[in-house]
Amino acid sequence: MSDNLSTPNQLNIPKHIAIVMDGNGRWAVQRNKPRALGHKAGVDALRKTIEACVRLRVDALTVFAFSSENWLRPAKEVDLLMRLFLATLKRQAASLQKNNIRLKVIGDCSRFSSALQKSIQTVEALTAGSDGLTLIIAANYGGQWDIEQAAIRLSEHIKSLAGQSDGMQLKDFLSTAEVVDPDLFIRTGGEQRISNFLLMQLAYSELYFTDTLWPDFNEQCLLDAINDFSSRQRRFGQTGEQINQQE
Repeated sequence: MSDNLSTPNQLNIPKHIAIVMDGNGRWAVQRNKPRALGHKAGVDALRKTIEACVRLRVDALTVFAFSSENWLRPAKEVDLLMRLFLATLKRQAASLQKNNIRLKVIGDCSRFSSALQKSIQTVEALTAGSDGLTLIIAANYGGQWDIEQAAIRLSEHIKSLAGQSDGMQLKDFLSTAEVVDPDLFIRTGGEQRISNFLLMQLAYSELYFTDTLWPDFNEQCLLDAINDFSSRQRRFGQTGEQINQQE
């Protein structure tokens, strides 16, 4: 891992950062290169962002790698993304474990090839004991799907209690229930929307949008987002005066 990242001036580091990594294809097109090269460059940008989050001691990083709507893309591009996902998992498994990073993949993995499903399970098991950064990859994921699945599991849980209540709520059955909700949401590529990503979890996240295309997103870009986050007052429904009194 690199160690050349400066600490933000204000040490308000988000515990959980969520990122929509947008702009790989446009990055490639701007350079008259195949979109495949943009996706490969995007993998390098993700590696650098992971390194930065480890350096900054961020607890969790969730990235939107492949949405449930991305199956609508050209079959050739979808196949490339699947093969790139599989190759990256195999190549980075040992590095994740060495750097105390725990991998968790969220989404409906049943549509993936058996080889990819097996690789996901292998790397998740390999890194299960890591207690550093939790890296969550959202693949074949949709926020609406996540809420629907959580509702089903909650309903089944309530039935199992035979009318009793143990205080469990819908949020306790979301695919990210084991980590705190994102403090900071970042979207690259210039678009300003959430795109069905962590719909319930982002309810009180600070939103940060940048025109930077994902392959160009680097440590300084991450610091810019964190410094912007650090300048905001998070009130969660309270007044600014109430928050100031608590500090």
